[in-house]
Amino acid sequence: MEKLIKQERLYKGKAVDFYKDEVALKNGQVAVREYLGHPGAAAILPFLDRRNIVLVKQYRYPIGKYTYEIPAGKLDPDETPLNCIKRELEEETGYRAKRIEKMLDFYPTTAFSNEILHIFAAFGLVKGDSHPDEDEFVSTKFFDFKKAVNMVKSGEIMDSKTVIALLYFDNILK
Repeated sequence: MEKLIKQERLYKGKAVDFYKDEVALKNGQVAVREYLGHPGAAAILPFLDRRNIVLVKQYRYPIGKYTYEIPAGKLDPDETPLNCIKRELEEETGYRAKRIEKMLDFYPTTAFSNEILHIFAAFGLVKGDSHPDEDEFVSTKFFDFKKAVNMVKSGEIMDSKTVIALLYFDNILK
């Protein structure tokens, strides 16, 4: 274990914070750890029926590309992952789910972030109206589940949460 000596928040953002900490190593040396502080997020793999899923297409500025992703969002303060994903599913796609099941939790990038991502699957979708955040421009896309898995294999889907959700469901839960 490393022991915190001093924590310095370099930046407090709307979605994330950046830290530079000094830590004591087990050999007595001091090291610097720079990382992104994140409140956590939740994502959902929504099934329209036994074969078809809903993904969202959106532009991701850091990579300069459009991506296909499962609906997801950052946890609000004191919000549970389940409540977060219910909110995000409706905001981004307009759908509500009759049944939601937990799939897994994972840390996307432990080398430089403390983010934890909670992934669920949704079944029995009921269509309503979407209402994305004012700075969020997403379009709903429908895919055959097997086609989406093949899009992972071909590199068309590269978003980590989406890759993990699709492959986890395909290889572990099916």
